[in-house]
Amino acid sequence: MRHETVIDLIAQPLRDEPEVRALFLSGSHANGMADAFSDVDFVLVAQEGASDAIARIWRKAVARTGKIVLWWDRTTVPVLINAITEDWTRTDVVILRPDQMGAHTQAGLKPVFDHDGIYDTLNEKPAETGPDTRKLKHQIEEFIRVLGLLHLAVGREEYINGVLGIYHLRNLLVDLLIEETGAPHRGGVLHLNRLITGPQKALMFSMPPPVPTRAAMIDAHVAYAAAYLPRARRLALAWGVAWPEEFEAATWAKLEESLGVTRPYQPE
Repeated sequence: MRHETVIDLIAQPLRDEPEVRALFLSGSHANGMADAFSDVDFVLVAQEGASDAIARIWRKAVARTGKIVLWWDRTTVPVLINAITEDWTRTDVVILRPDQMGAHTQAGLKPVFDHDGIYDTLNEKPAETGPDTRKLKHQIEEFIRVLGLLHLAVGREEYINGVLGIYHLRNLLVDLLIEETGAPHRGGVLHLNRLITGPQKALMFSMPPPVPTRAAMIDAHVAYAAAYLPRARRLALAWGVAWPEEFEAATWAKLEESLGVTRPYQPE
């Protein structure tokens, strides 16, 4: 079913519900970056917020778009309901009271209907906050920590669990590449193609696969370290984030002592 039809079918009965004061599109349908594979994200404003009564009203509206085969009702987040219908249309709604809308901006929403003019009271766009230096510092330290666990995984011959470490290093490298591009609209986890550059994609394609053997696990950890750490150092320098020199040095010393692995790059 076309997303425009899904939006109309859901919105029609909600317009006449006295408790429902507004319905907005958010996510990719609000910022104009939606495609045929996007989910449909809503923000619903109800006088009493995410009550059981509003949840029932919402389910009835979503059911107009097809048979519901998955329904997560305020499980992961107290105000969030996720649904998937039989044709795999995905709809998410965040249900808020009018006084909880202050965190949203006009740039992140597109009105479907708005009985009380809530949209006009919102800030136009988020305030400029600059780079998240605390997040970058934590991610760098986390990369080094996971890298250091290699000696433990090899020592115990935990090659299956060691593969999980490679996936973790991969995710941290992806996060770093996204930070490098400074993409303004991150979107969901399945939008990586539009967030990183061609050379960055080539780097990711060149990385070794996770294979649960001793040699392959060591090689993959070293390859990810060679790809991540020099780039992270440059970004940390640009953002004014102090590099954890002692932690990195201790980690390489442990890996050399236990596995004969040496640092695969020279700090600039």
